[in-house]
Amino acid sequence: MTTSNSSGKSTGSGHREVAMREWVRIPDKTTVRHRLEDHQGAVDGLTEIVTGPKRNPDGRTQYRIDVGQPQRLLAAEEDLVILLDDEDLIMMNKEKTEYRRGMTERLRGIFREDRFCRATTVLPNGRHKGA
Repeated sequence: MTTSNSSGKSTGSGHREVAMREWVRIPDKTTVRHRLEDHQGAVDGLTEIVTGPKRNPDGRTQYRIDVGQPQRLLAAEEDLVILLDDEDLIMMNKEKTEYRRGMTERLRGIFREDRFCRATTVLPNGRHKGA
C-alpha cells in the first residue's frame, strides 16, 4: 500500500492504490453502450460490488447505467463504449459543448480509440440511422 508521511514522501508502494490514483472514471450523464448486451443509457454513478468477476480499475465498483428501466444495469468499464455525437464529442445529458469538448479530450487521452463509437451512422443516401 502506498502511503505518504506529512512531508509527502512515499513510505511504501502498492499496485492497487497506484491504479486507483491514476484511474479516470467515465463521468456521470455520459451516454454509453454495453459492448455485449447492446444496452444504451447514461452513466448514473458507481455501485460498490462485493462479489463478481468484473470490476472497474479501482477494484471495488461497477458503473450504474440508466437504460430506462426501473432497475439500473451494472457494468464494468471494460464492457462499455462511450458514444459520440456528430461532432465527435461525448454525449452527455444537459451539458454545454465546451464542457463536453474538454471531457472528450480527457477521455480520449486515456481510452483506446475502439472505446468510442458514433451514436449515429450516416447511410449512403445521406440520412442518419441510430446505431
